[in-house]
Amino acid sequence: MEALQLEFAKTALVIIDLQKGIVGMSPKGPEIVGHAAKLVELFRARNGFVSFVKVDFLDGKDALKPATDQEARAGGYPEGWAEFAPELGVGTRDHVVTKRNWGAFFGTDLDLQLRRRGIDTIVLLGISTNIGVETTAREAFQLGYDQIFITDAMAAMSQEEHDATCKFIFPRIGKLRTTAAFLDGIEQNQSL
Repeated sequence: MEALQLEFAKTALVIIDLQKGIVGMSPKGPEIVGHAAKLVELFRARNGFVSFVKVDFLDGKDALKPATDQEARAGGYPEGWAEFAPELGVGTRDHVVTKRNWGAFFGTDLDLQLRRRGIDTIVLLGISTNIGVETTAREAFQLGYDQIFITDAMAAMSQEEHDATCKFIFPRIGKLRTTAAFLDGIEQNQSL
């Protein structure tokens, strides 16, 4: 596996939808949050840019409602649904994005904030691999960002959905690493 050459000043950690209501729906939720917390700690220690992305709606009228073959989520959301998992320690110095659709770039200031900081690489993780993470990754690819996908810090509603994205989409638009491989690579290359 090729060693990663990163400059933390030009790299952002982008965390997709690790909010209470979504993490709670995934059996792997606690594991994913644990991996994400390690990466948040690393980026903060290296003065890297951290962006937490969540999906939320004002009144439901801002949610997409296309005609589909699969029913959209019915009913409301539980109390605290859009709050980030507390283990992540989202703070006032972190960039928070609220999106109204699958991707983190469309209709938000994420691209603007990354470009103003000279960031050209994103480390991407979250839930759901094949929806929020993949849509964000496709948008980032079209915007010209280099990407690193932390595959054990993301999950989909099924292992099959997660595996398909990791096998067929991510290798074409970025590099795949596990949390341990990413952290080991950083530790081995002290010039990062």
